[in-house]
Amino acid sequence: MPTFLGQNQYGKAENRVVKITRDGATHHIKDLNVSVSLSGDMDEVHYSGSNANVLPTDTTKNTVYAFAKEYGIESAEQFGIHLARHFVTSQEPIHRARIRIEEYAWERIETSGAGAKETGSDQQPKHSFVRQGQETRLTQITYDGESWEVVSGLKDLVVMNSTDSEFWGYVKDKYTTLPEAYDRILATQVSARWRFNWTDDGREMPDWEESYEQTRKHLLQAFAETYSLSLQQTLFQMGSRIIDHRDEIDEVRFSLPNKHHFLVDLGPFGLKNDNEVYLAADRPYGLIEGTVLRDGCEARIPVDLSNL
Repeated sequence: MPTFLGQNQYGKAENRVVKITRDGATHHIKDLNVSVSLSGDMDEVHYSGSNANVLPTDTTKNTVYAFAKEYGIESAEQFGIHLARHFVTSQEPIHRARIRIEEYAWERIETSGAGAKETGSDQQPKHSFVRQGQETRLTQITYDGESWEVVSGLKDLVVMNSTDSEFWGYVKDKYTTLPEAYDRILATQVSARWRFNWTDDGREMPDWEESYEQTRKHLLQAFAETYSLSLQQTLFQMGSRIIDHRDEIDEVRFSLPNKHHFLVDLGPFGLKNDNEVYLAADRPYGLIEGTVLRDGCEARIPVDLSNL
């Protein structure tokens, strides 16, 4: 039975590109997920396997990162227009380009005014962000007829420092390939639980709404104000600040996946990447977990936070 080729397209999907624009101490983030789809004179690659008209999908990926450096990312729309025009006008066999972009919004974290590192001026660093629209608030109440246990928390709170993070001096063996980093992006998706010391023994019940808002605030400020040499250090600072400022909380447990951002090598395209264009990788990822306790208290929150 005769067959013929119908509608078709090809490209590179979900190119995660993060562009950091540094305006002195103030940084601006554009975080995009870019999918490129191309169509045109592609009959022969399907019929005979000839790649004569095929622009490799790896090239489309490289173009996304190179354009992030060359043109910047003023908006998702403008960036997509640059890409679509380039593919159609630079490659004769390509007649149509479809660029789909998801943009992830970030909100700047307001700090308390005392940064963790001197900047040499009165201007406070503005390089800490929290992802908008992701966080879920959680609580678990346990009562056995005599005693209460209240554990609250949050998940999917995505935060990023675009500088003031290093990672070096670690153990190296023959399998180690990771280069030491003295200025890197530090990003994580916070899952946190905190245990209250309220037991309904005559003490006033905490203001749960106020407690959540203030705990979240101190968590974010500690993340923003810690000059981090490791994610473990940041974890401890976050937990310590919560316990130091919230008398109603005795224990905080964190699970912090390290959302890796790798500098893209733009050298093959004649471009210098001065900590501007990153690949946001989703897996595999480092997973840092730990508990911070008030002095004299015992840990009760399970290691596996998914059980709460």
